[in-house]
Amino acid sequence: MEQATLGGGCFWCIEAAFKELEGIEGATSGYAGGHVENPSYEAVCRGETGHAEVVQLEYDPDVISYGDILEVFFTIHDPTQVNRQGPDVGTQYRSAIYTHNDRQLELAMAFIEELEDAGSYDDDIATEVEPLETFYEAEGYHQDYFEKNPTDAYCRMHAAPKIDKVREQFDERVSSPSR
Repeated sequence: MEQATLGGGCFWCIEAAFKELEGIEGATSGYAGGHVENPSYEAVCRGETGHAEVVQLEYDPDVISYGDILEVFFTIHDPTQVNRQGPDVGTQYRSAIYTHNDRQLELAMAFIEELEDAGSYDDDIATEVEPLETFYEAEGYHQDYFEKNPTDAYCRMHAAPKIDKVREQFDERVSSPSR
């Protein structure tokens, strides 16, 4: 198993979308990229810790590659927005890739360069790429949030469309039980 840590707005939405995919063995919402030990959700939301809301994926590289994960990541959020995704505004919602090794760092940088060279977006990609220093697991009520709260208005408006996009655009990679 390998890990990937990604921030693309609210962690509930990113977690729910990635859990659709074969080879994703775990998805844990949490915080990375900040300067405070053991941050709380409230402190992160107030912008006091410097952390981004992230999801740490545990994946089987024999089933899904890191490149595949990056492709999905850049499809389900807007990497050109600075410190926001949709209605969520603040540094905690920044687009970020926290790499676990040099190979991931090289792949992420090359992937972004390919997207930029291809003119995939009207604006420059603002995604930060840096080595993961520390990952802090978010409070328990944030884990599996979409699964536990499928009728929540925020989830219906923001997580559900990301899940639909994954199911439509990556159908061949969606795990059988969710079909």
